[in-house]
Amino acid sequence: MRVVLGSDAAGMELKELVAAHLVELGHEVVDLSPEPAADFVDSATAVAHDLLEHDGSQGFAFDGYGVGSYMAATRVKGMVAANISDERSAYMTREHNNARMVCMGPKVVGPELALRIVDEFLAADYAAGRHQIRVDMLNKMA
Repeated sequence: MRVVLGSDAAGMELKELVAAHLVELGHEVVDLSPEPAADFVDSATAVAHDLLEHDGSQGFAFDGYGVGSYMAATRVKGMVAANISDERSAYMTREHNNARMVCMGPKVVGPELALRIVDEFLAADYAAGRHQIRVDMLNKMA
């Protein structure tokens, strides 16, 4: 799977850990922040725009807490992103909300938990069906 990553300075160490994990699992990793972005707005919106251009790709944005990246990503029309700090939410936001992007940060999520979040998010498939109504509503809003 093609997985897109972006980070500001506060999230770089976690991003690098996730990138290595994804490569180990055989994913194609597209790192939009080989150097930290000047601001989480830049890195998160870059990931969001890339995902919208590449159907089937998933993404992760990193900053100190994940909240800033989440706020920036959700302002990109058509992007459904989630600020995640547990594995179950990672899985469910993909399965029920068709989220394409997870935002998280090392000041909330430790290294081991971050890798489990990544694994759960990427393991889930969008269920569509009754959930599509919500996704359509979200897409109309942004």
